[in-house]
Amino acid sequence: MINFIVCDDFVSITEKVTLLIDKVMMKNKIAYKKHIFHDYDEQFRKVVKEELPNKIYFLDIETKSASGIEMARLIRKTDINSIIIFMTIHEDLGSILLHDELMFLTFISKFDNFNTRIDSAIKKAIKIVGEHKNIRFTDKGIIYTIPLDNILYITTITSERKTLIVTDNIRFKVGISLSDITSNLTDNFKQTHRACFINMNRTTKIDRRKKEIIFDNSEKIDLLSSKYKKEIVW
Repeated sequence: MINFIVCDDFVSITEKVTLLIDKVMMKNKIAYKKHIFHDYDEQFRKVVKEELPNKIYFLDIETKSASGIEMARLIRKTDINSIIIFMTIHEDLGSILLHDELMFLTFISKFDNFNTRIDSAIKKAIKIVGEHKNIRFTDKGIIYTIPLDNILYITTITSERKTLIVTDNIRFKVGISLSDITSNLTDNFKQTHRACFINMNRTTKIDRRKKEIIFDNSEKIDLLSSKYKKEIVW
């Protein structure tokens, strides 16, 4: 899931950006959601604080209540992974941004080939998101960042109301729902059971008769149900 967060005080600008997002995303098999704002209000700041996956921000440099630069500083206090794209009518601010260490993707003038440059920025941002092969979430004040390649499988511990994330060396028990975690997974994760997703890149054998799955570190699980085993291409 990619979350596009667009803020500009001109409706015409947010409409252009959202149309371009839809145009680009129609060509991708990636789920996405748009969050549209026309000021840096409480709702915008609430989205900044939320642990949403793969945030891509389009920030107007100047709105009635606040500066996009101030918002970028707020974002970077707790979030170094989200992608930031600035939009402005003040081209002279480019040099200031370059010295602010805000780690932004690009700076786009609203008067200089805007549509083409926004289109290009969206495509670059999506590519970067695709290269961030981690899941990141917060549970009881602890921030977890787990490389997807390290994960063997993810399942539910019903008796404890926990989700278990099994990697090569560590088993994480977290209070985040299975559906919330799996919404951030890549296509190589497949569901094999009502309460289990496996990493196909780490799977070496699927025995449909025994309903058994074997991973490349020799670990075995029996979470292969009749409902899902036919859907697993092996």
